[in-house]
Amino acid sequence: MPLATLHSLTFVGVRPVPVQIEVHLSAGLPSFALVGLPDTEIRESKERVRSALLNSGFEFPTQRITVNLAPADLPKGSAAFDLAVALGIAAASGQLPKAELENWVFAGELSLSGALTGVRSPFALAVAARKEARQGKRPLKLMMPKTQAALAATVPDIAVFGANSLFEAAAHLVGHGKPLEQQTAVHIQNTHTPQLFDMAEVIGHQTAKHALLAAAAGQHHIRLVGPPGSGKSMLAQRVGGLLPALPFEDSLDISAIRSLKGESDQFSQARPFRNPHPSSSMAALIGGGCYFYLKMRLHI
Repeated sequence: MPLATLHSLTFVGVRPVPVQIEVHLSAGLPSFALVGLPDTEIRESKERVRSALLNSGFEFPTQRITVNLAPADLPKGSAAFDLAVALGIAAASGQLPKAELENWVFAGELSLSGALTGVRSPFALAVAARKEARQGKRPLKLMMPKTQAALAATVPDIAVFGANSLFEAAAHLVGHGKPLEQQTAVHIQNTHTPQLFDMAEVIGHQTAKHALLAAAAGQHHIRLVGPPGSGKSMLAQRVGGLLPALPFEDSLDISAIRSLKGESDQFSQARPFRNPHPSSSMAALIGGGCYFYLKMRLHI
């Protein structure tokens, strides 16, 4: 059957969304169509995938190729779909007859030579794959570039395999040659990360410190009002030291958000703290525009 279905991931803001990649071959003039609201970097993947397949020893089908990225109503912009699209074309054309693709999540950008290059936010991808496996209650394995697999393996409860090239990934799926080694997960200790700022460093402000302590103990919101330089930011920075350690799942989600922002690709239990300028507008704090609010209503 000239149809193959594979799985990958993308992000809407910081929310992970599973993407189903369907590849269909049909009779007709040779063509290559990508549908499902692909962004420019995905539309350009057609040339990368074609060259990667040819340079990896595969034949590029001289048929009508249609690649669907579902859900179709979600704009997608990630070069990490290259690996899944290339493997889908090889599977749909019968070049990977025994490949088991159902329980895999693929993420990787291809070079023209067929080598796998790095993807953005590998830690966040591993956290998203772990969450997808738990929600679907089925084992999932993540295949990505080998240079980033060790970093992704720090996320527990997800099997991570790293490949150097498209050929290595395909050979592992069909059981040909030496199989890829599963990356060893590093055990993450669920210990409290010490805060950089301690409330004991604050001299004076006894009333404010008692109020912050009561708010932290009761999990209340806090509003600090006062003239510039009175110590509002200094006190707010130290509220995290009054709170207990973050739950492990929350720490994973926060670390994934830091990975998506490009701050760090490491697990951390430090509580997030942001210090926007006092003159920041509402749009500067949370974003703006009709498209933003529409996506907020549809997906959050």
